[in-house]
Amino acid sequence: MTLTPTDAGWIEVICGSMFSGKTEELIRRIRRAEIAKMNTVIFKPKIDDRYSSNHVVSHNQSKLESRLVSNAAEIIDQSEGMDVIGIDEAQFFTEEIVDVCKTLAQNNKRVVVAGLDTDYRGNPFGPMPQLMCEADYLDKFRAICVQCGNPASCSQRTTSDSEQVVIGETDVYEARCRNCFEAPEE
Repeated sequence: MTLTPTDAGWIEVICGSMFSGKTEELIRRIRRAEIAKMNTVIFKPKIDDRYSSNHVVSHNQSKLESRLVSNAAEIIDQSEGMDVIGIDEAQFFTEEIVDVCKTLAQNNKRVVVAGLDTDYRGNPFGPMPQLMCEADYLDKFRAICVQCGNPASCSQRTTSDSEQVVIGETDVYEARCRNCFEAPEE
């Protein structure tokens, strides 16, 4: 059993590979907070408009209304009066997101952050390592490897794009286990 503090804020981080259920879990936690009659809000970076510009949407089409932000600083101002703040696709924010989350938690907010822990090369992705270190609660989710069926913690890019950020889903990425993952040549 996990005990949660009262009259205090904290940071929860949900990380893992593509298709591991991170956004689904974020949505589940926010919905539970809403059932508890807490004021909630979810943010996502403007770069991620795959399914909807005003909802976070999981790969299985579960969704909750969200707000697009250009930078992490906007989250603090738009969280006034909220008890629980969700942040999806945190890897796309700058390092500023770490201080934003810490500030919110210090102001007695529950902050639930979801994001990819590694990029398509298998390297730490954006501010996620720092967020994982700051987390009071940390969950690493795994998908199922499309090659062998083992637990997958890697996001295999299936295109030749070499930019770190390429927005996509099954048309661009596959979940792979450590053994089936093929890191691209540098």
